[in-house]
Amino acid sequence: MKITFNTAALLFPAISLIMLAYTNRFLALAALVRSLHAKYLEHNKSGVLHGQIRNLRYRLKLIRHMQAMGVLSFVTCILCMYCIYVEHDFLTELTFALSLLFFAVSLIISLLEIQVSNKALELELSDMEQSDESSLVGYIKKKLDKRK
Repeated sequence: MKITFNTAALLFPAISLIMLAYTNRFLALAALVRSLHAKYLEHNKSGVLHGQIRNLRYRLKLIRHMQAMGVLSFVTCILCMYCIYVEHDFLTELTFALSLLFFAVSLIISLLEIQVSNKALELELSDMEQSDESSLVGYIKKKLDKRK
């Protein structure tokens, strides 16, 4: 299979968009960390808060790895285009394959981060259910229990 500039160029918009999405997730997490820090300083040192902090540390690590794999994918895609330019077929195929591999690893880590993010939301919801049974969550829970 002959890899052309067009083949390699197909990865550029995909990688750029995924890097933008990763940056947005990072910025959202950064805002959440700042919010949790303010709660922590208000002496609200509940177990849920500590669980959220551990969760956020892990998610930040995952996002760092997602971004690193995305950058490596971008760089190897650029190297692939250079190899096409200098007409070095073996390196062209190798760098294109590496770019696809880094991109796939980045997406797999992203899937893992999404799963961890959902666990954090479940932790928050469980805390609300336990703390205020008279709230809307408590009302819904009672209605669902009556149906069973």
